[in-house]
Amino acid sequence: MPSNDSSALSADHFVADLEETPIRAVDAIDESEKPRSSWNDAWDAMKRRPTFWIAAGLIVVVVVVALFPGLFTGVDPRAASLTKSNQGGESGHPLGFTLQGADVFSRIVWGTRASLTVGLLATVIVTLVGVVIGSLAGFYGGWLDAIVSRIGDIFFAIPTVLGAIVLMSILPVRTPLTVALVLSVFAWPQIARVMRGSVLSARASDYVTASAALGVSRFRILVRHVVPNAITPVIVVATVSLGTFIVAEATLSFLGIGLPPSTMSWGNDINNARTSLRVAPAPLFWPAAALSITVLSFLLMGDVVRDALDPKARARR
Repeated sequence: MPSNDSSALSADHFVADLEETPIRAVDAIDESEKPRSSWNDAWDAMKRRPTFWIAAGLIVVVVVVALFPGLFTGVDPRAASLTKSNQGGESGHPLGFTLQGADVFSRIVWGTRASLTVGLLATVIVTLVGVVIGSLAGFYGGWLDAIVSRIGDIFFAIPTVLGAIVLMSILPVRTPLTVALVLSVFAWPQIARVMRGSVLSARASDYVTASAALGVSRFRILVRHVVPNAITPVIVVATVSLGTFIVAEATLSFLGIGLPPSTMSWGNDINNARTSLRVAPAPLFWPAAALSITVLSFLLMGDVVRDALDPKARARR
């Protein structure tokens, strides 16, 4: 007599027709859609924050003013009349006049270019130098890393503004490029250190090991794979540093060793207005306010970019 197990094994099994199952519809993949990158996720995170749009709007306004100052004022910023010295606002001159009788609003508008130029030049130079040095030191290590680290420690011990004061006091030529180069001499170690740490983390990744196993040269691995994946923290630091360099230029100009007095900048205007601060604070207040708003916009943008590019920060939100 056959057992129940034999009967169960000989029983027919029903298999549903593939066309009657919804598996294909559920598991279908749209191959035409491009894969999302971390930059796409960062952009989605940034555009949902009101702070991003506020900072971006302020930065756009500052950049447009620096590029096209003639669109915002038709008053000659160098024209001065002592009869208008420290007078308040009037028709066509909403912010009043400086100690020399020049239009405050016009000088703020035209001074935007010099202040922003120094900040941009210093940021670009520091970023390029820091990325190159930090990448080489972090990826190759050894004696190169040791030398770069010790040199960076030496420059870290020197405050940027203090070192710039010493160098600017002995330079015969003072231009926006000169000020940017001097600031870069003492500011590059920060970017280099951030890039070195990021490269050290990326160097241990699986894709680096796979590329080396395929016979790709170490320099090509560094340029094509490591640097693009390690550059994110540098972008955040560079965004914040731009505002810091604008403040540094204003500090040097305020001390009389930055841009020459013939160059219109917010630092020079603040320096010129400090002697009459008690009787006429407006000529000092307005360029200081423009400086503060510009720096604040870059700091806010750096904060938003940091949160958007940091997956842990996105997860916390």
